[in-house]
Amino acid sequence: MSKLKTGIIVGSTREGRFADKPAQWIFDLARERNELDVELIDLRDYPLPFFEDATSPAYGPSPNAVAQRWQKKINSLDGFIFTAAEYNRGPTAVLKNALDCAYSEWNNKPAAFVGYGGTGGTRAVEQLRLNAIELQMAPIRSAVHILLPDFMAVLRGEKTLSEMAHLNAGANGMLDQFIWWGKALKAARAASTEEAQAA
Repeated sequence: MSKLKTGIIVGSTREGRFADKPAQWIFDLARERNELDVELIDLRDYPLPFFEDATSPAYGPSPNAVAQRWQKKINSLDGFIFTAAEYNRGPTAVLKNALDCAYSEWNNKPAAFVGYGGTGGTRAVEQLRLNAIELQMAPIRSAVHILLPDFMAVLRGEKTLSEMAHLNAGANGMLDQFIWWGKALKAARAASTEEAQAA
């Protein structure tokens, strides 16, 4: 089977964001896996309007050119790893909006999460798992949660994420699950396509 085309989605566009650090860290770890072909996908490069189309992406194409470009990119990938900041007990609005601006392109693909913040982004990730299920993704069990002490150590320049053994162990476990689900779902999507073509 060909490599799993995996998008690491930087889930914040805020000036001075922390998101670049976990995104680059998980990108570097994922790039070491022979099964994965990874790319960073920055929401800053997709200035999506807040979803306001007359028709949901589940039922028709968006008339917006940026949304069309976003949908094409998501469609080209086999799975997703999201960085998830937590604001007010939830994910960033820009990430939720990006999820809402596509539908079938997400379907039947694995989703993994790298959360960060006071509680490691756990509440944001919990909400994103529900969003992922509604979009017919398969959110895997394991996630990475960068808790406040590690977050602050990075901000103060005391350590990098790659120097924290517990985070590396958690990330590698997450990637193991992600690859398993990615392979299974890619095979299932291929089988469905073959069945549809033969019908």
